[in-house]
Amino acid sequence: MEEFIGKIWHNWVTKAAGGHYPQAAVKLVDVEKTAGILFRAFGGDPGLKIAAATAEQHGARRRWLERLAGSNEKVSPARRDAETLRLPPEIAAFPDSALNRDLYLWLSAIAACDIAPEKPWFLRNQLAAASTLQRYPGLRPRYERLVEAHIASRIPPADMLPDEAAQEEALRQALRQPGSQAGLPPLTSKKSRPPQPILLWLVAADERSRGRVADPDEELPPEGSGNTEATKEAHKAEQVETPDNKTPMLAMFRAESLPTWAEYVRVNRAFDEDEDPNAKDAAKDLDQLSLTRDGQTAKSRVKFDLDLPSAAEDDTPIGPGIALPEWDYRKSLMLEKHCLLQPMIARDAEPAALPQALAATAKKLRGQFAALAPQRRWLKGQPDGPELDVDACVRNLADRASGHTPETGGYLAQARCERDLACLLLADLSMSTDAPISDSHRIVDVIRDSLLLFSEALTATGDRFGIYGFSSLRRQNIRFHLLKDFGKRYDAAARGRILAIKPGYYTRMGAAIRQSASILAEQPANRRLLLIITDGKPNDLDLYDSRYGIEDTRLAVHEARAMGLTPFCVTIDREAGAYLPYLFGPAGFCVIRKPEELPRRLPLLYVQLTRH
Repeated sequence: MEEFIGKIWHNWVTKAAGGHYPQAAVKLVDVEKTAGILFRAFGGDPGLKIAAATAEQHGARRRWLERLAGSNEKVSPARRDAETLRLPPEIAAFPDSALNRDLYLWLSAIAACDIAPEKPWFLRNQLAAASTLQRYPGLRPRYERLVEAHIASRIPPADMLPDEAAQEEALRQALRQPGSQAGLPPLTSKKSRPPQPILLWLVAADERSRGRVADPDEELPPEGSGNTEATKEAHKAEQVETPDNKTPMLAMFRAESLPTWAEYVRVNRAFDEDEDPNAKDAAKDLDQLSLTRDGQTAKSRVKFDLDLPSAAEDDTPIGPGIALPEWDYRKSLMLEKHCLLQPMIARDAEPAALPQALAATAKKLRGQFAALAPQRRWLKGQPDGPELDVDACVRNLADRASGHTPETGGYLAQARCERDLACLLLADLSMSTDAPISDSHRIVDVIRDSLLLFSEALTATGDRFGIYGFSSLRRQNIRFHLLKDFGKRYDAAARGRILAIKPGYYTRMGAAIRQSASILAEQPANRRLLLIITDGKPNDLDLYDSRYGIEDTRLAVHEARAMGLTPFCVTIDREAGAYLPYLFGPAGFCVIRKPEELPRRLPLLYVQLTRH
């Protein structure tokens, strides 16, 4: 009964306090795609991704009922930094859901027109709002409705201290007429509170959260291994020093002296190594996460890298390695010889036959692709050939009879029609491909079957093709696996190398694409297709797991197109729509929703890409 009455009281007092209308709430997941399209269409940085903003206490004055209900203490302000445009995870500030949705669109527009991000908050947002309304005057009616609704929900200046009221009047004037206020009046009283949050404006990005707090040499979990839902929740974080005495109270008594009945209860006891099942819920309740380095990392206890195989088990390097450049978007600079790519070939790959489970599918594909193989055809009117061209002979005889010289020969000759194209297939062999897709198959198994069937199909057409795989462990260890070279035929040895592939490490895609483009550009063909198979976005242990890797991969794709190649990405990542259009363009990729269909669909996709 107590909980029931408490719930009724909480719902009533929260509703009476106002400021939150759950029945008209609009969530970011519902407008994320629209907001992203609008942000980029209005000239925003296409490399920024849309994500949820963090909730933080604003410390502004609240109404009496709000303090009684304990509501409206926090707000999730919109902000943008070098990698992300963060918008509130939910907007329920107005009783009309259309206004809440318009607020999302306005925040996207003002972020795209943020012309002076280095200015103070008050001037920066006025300039951004004025620029938005000047460029896109059709937004003015929506903006005016948002301003009036937002001002109506704010505390009136008459209920504030004089200096707070002066600030509120200036803020209201700046909202109604952006650019009309040169500065915000200062607060003079010690009892004064900061102004209430402006829902229509951006806040400055937190300096402490702009960079990674983690150790750059620290080993991270393999890409794709985290919880997708958890990554959508944002937290503020700061790096702090390790306290000298973590548990000062424990020094006053011995824990062994405390009596307990837990020793005699037959339960499954947790170990120190077990994960806390309530850790995620505890993190949600924290306003700010504080991270520190305590020196107790696995690297300090284990002096070798468990990801690296021994020399006896590793693949065989081919040569000393290839130095490749890498694009640093922060400096707008191409870093020459920044990466070291090592071509490798499987050491223990034995020649092998096609697996029996793929024999029937391979036979069917060979029959279908045989129709694409070049066929011989007869050329008429040739000066020489094994047979006479009757039509040409009659025409030549008629020309001579009329006093003209024959213009064509009188023989038939056979000519072979060549398919003047080459394809390089680049497969992602990172650790994330070790993830299972069923009880009996992993992603790498599906990729292996796809490479085998792809090779069987292209052998029937006679097209030139090469197959390579890649993975990486930072910029100095990019592994480039040779599976089938352009100059060699597809045989049992190539099948053995494909069957020997195994997942490992990370996905430094830019260097792999540059090396593949260099190999493919040397092929004498009019059409050259660079086909990339992956299950995730560019990733590595250093800065490459951020926007740095996205921008480097995007430039590598543009370089490949400038060389006359056609890059195309095939992925099984369901969230690829958030980043692949920026990397490969709207028509430069294909998402396979069911990974088990990849072996069957990859050869058919090749036909669609090369039929014109």
